[in-house]
Amino acid sequence: MNRENQSFSSTYLILLGLFTTCLLVSNVIAGRLMEVGGIVLPSAVILFPVTYILGDVFTEVYGFRKTRLVIWVGFAANLLMSLVFLAAIALPAPGFFTAKDAYTAVLATTPRMVLASLLAYFTGEFGNSITLSLLKKATKGRFLWTRTISSTVVGQAFDTGIFIFIGFVGTMPLAVLLQMMLAQYLFKVAYEILCTPITYAVVGSIKKSEGMDTFDVGVAYNPFALGGK
Repeated sequence: MNRENQSFSSTYLILLGLFTTCLLVSNVIAGRLMEVGGIVLPSAVILFPVTYILGDVFTEVYGFRKTRLVIWVGFAANLLMSLVFLAAIALPAPGFFTAKDAYTAVLATTPRMVLASLLAYFTGEFGNSITLSLLKKATKGRFLWTRTISSTVVGQAFDTGIFIFIGFVGTMPLAVLLQMMLAQYLFKVAYEILCTPITYAVVGSIKKSEGMDTFDVGVAYNPFALGGK
């Protein structure tokens, strides 16, 4: 069992960049709906679950403390992107710029949706990381699949439930709201299960290259304790 240190390897930074990219792209394409087997889903479901897979990799290899930093970086990037989009849309456009309405239709969001997105991301990612970390200690590092799937079951319950409830409650019948919530949740969990062999391969490769396999002994699971235990 290796002790966690405060350095950041090139692999960690590359994964951080990939995590943030997947998060931001997912939020940009979320408004594009798709239909699968008669079920309507946001196109973000094809990429957003990757952030949970990467979150599993971070927690499994680097531990909760370094994963906490990753989650906060993603949160800050998401907030900054939303604010910049709002500012860009609000700026006056020249008369010859004919794509203003199309640009607004794709990138515009409401404060309600920004709030829903940020709260869902924050609670979901921390729920995922804390669950995996606790299970890793409970299983003494065995049975990785139980941790990745169980953490996704918890994290996506928070993420999907909070986002859809805050973002859409009152805009559609409750039955439709619950159906959309359940469909997205099951899709994301199934995505994680199908990607389990890939997660195993990535985790094993990174543990070997980094010489690291962190157990969060004595770690306080406080999302706000950046720089602390």
